[in-house]
Amino acid sequence: MPVLYGTDITSPLMLGTAQYPSPSVLADAFRRSGAGVATVSLRREAAGGDGGAFWELIRDLGVPVLPNTAGCHSAREAVTTARMAREVFGTDWIKLEVIGDADTLQPDPFGLLEAARILCDEGFKVFPYTTEDGILGGRLLEAGCEVLMPWGAPIGTGLGLNNLYGLRTLRAQFPEVPMVIDAGLGRPSQAAEAMELGFDAVLLNTAVAKAGDPAAMAEGFARALEAGQLAHGADPMEPRDMAAPSTPVLGLAALE
Repeated sequence: MPVLYGTDITSPLMLGTAQYPSPSVLADAFRRSGAGVATVSLRREAAGGDGGAFWELIRDLGVPVLPNTAGCHSAREAVTTARMAREVFGTDWIKLEVIGDADTLQPDPFGLLEAARILCDEGFKVFPYTTEDGILGGRLLEAGCEVLMPWGAPIGTGLGLNNLYGLRTLRAQFPEVPMVIDAGLGRPSQAAEAMELGFDAVLLNTAVAKAGDPAAMAEGFARALEAGQLAHGADPMEPRDMAAPSTPVLGLAALE
């Protein structure tokens, strides 16, 4: 199981808490999946008059809470939100999002790095939502981040792992750094593929919360992650262009 900033996580599934049809469905999704981390937006927690009830529900899940800076479009906004989240949730963990484009929700690499430097200097344990860019990844690590969270695809698209070459290269470039695929997964098979590539965990929300049966989908993702972990550890065969018989020719009967 992954170790993130010195904390042992019980499951490689990190699950968001937004968009569920009801609090009971959310709780059931966490129960059936055994998710190891709950991500939560400060905006969601503070919205309306149910903030206290929502926070009580999240605490009752019994897993570490990872607040995020969802919706922030500048380093300044993200830093302010992170500071508020630390007060509200009582944790130094922060999933750092600085969005650079409103349509693709792609991270702004410049604002992300600026905010990461500030927050790491202030003692935050930063989980940066980033791209598969290895140069940016290296700069984030130099800034003090100990985890990288590259996107699989744009948030909420369900497209899976769009850039297999880039993700594989990033994983190989920093083999000892915990990495979480964050955003864009829509099917458990895509999560299994991420684990087969050697990633340590996945973070998702929409694929579960918007499913016809969120709890069943959450369990499906949990099982797929387990399968992907087993496959990665088993040293899977490399693909090849030519066929290779699985039954040896030597020793077969020769018919005249």
